[in-house]
Amino acid sequence: MAETVLRAEHLTKRFGGLAAVNDVSLELCLGQVHALIGPNGAGKSTLTNLLSGDLAPTSGHIHYAGLDLAGLAPERISRLGIGRSYQKTNIFLPFSVFENCRLAAQSRRQRPWRLFNSALGFGDVNAAATEALDVVGLGGRREVKASALSHGEQRQLEIAMCLATRPQVLLLDEPLAGMGPQESQTIIALIQRLSASHAVMLIEHDMDAVFAVAHRLTVMVNGEVLASGTAEEVRASPIVQQAYLGDEHGALDV
Repeated sequence: MAETVLRAEHLTKRFGGLAAVNDVSLELCLGQVHALIGPNGAGKSTLTNLLSGDLAPTSGHIHYAGLDLAGLAPERISRLGIGRSYQKTNIFLPFSVFENCRLAAQSRRQRPWRLFNSALGFGDVNAAATEALDVVGLGGRREVKASALSHGEQRQLEIAMCLATRPQVLLLDEPLAGMGPQESQTIIALIQRLSASHAVMLIEHDMDAVFAVAHRLTVMVNGEVLASGTAEEVRASPIVQQAYLGDEHGALDV
């Protein structure tokens, strides 16, 4: 049995009379990719925002490291070991690739009394940034400005910045959006490597990519869970095929 790292129980988020997420429960396990799929407006990104602390739930619990994260500030949740990427790439375009990653690593090694020390002298910070860039395949691009990277490389950099904070859980929100086939394959291979040492939640609309990497899937529709289980179970579900996947995905071999 895979080790459960994060467990969400009966999460609900209401905006007035609208329940964007309604009574959703899921588990993220170490060594697994848990894909969250569903049509636009299903509540996937809202659920991610609840797990990362960008939104506070109306009700429900998020269990991680012996704590209930529900309602905690996002910076505290991040420091506890929850890393995330966003639908829109969130990097510092004027800075170099290494500077972007170093700033992320430095957030975990705050030194408030060392005001006159150069950040470049913090060996542990530099090492964490270098390691993260090597993991995502950008070690040879460290001096390039982020604005000069391709779209796929910018996505790799955002993931590297996340890794530089040493997370145990990765929440990846549509990391393949806007990519061509070759860039997508690079990110898919990266996610597969990262899943060996992290618990990964992946939001993605590319079903071929989802079934290539996901160990478990949760399907959301209108803020609620339609189905959840292994990739094979979800793919074979008639209700999922009818509501979301379509016959062509149900007919494919897993």
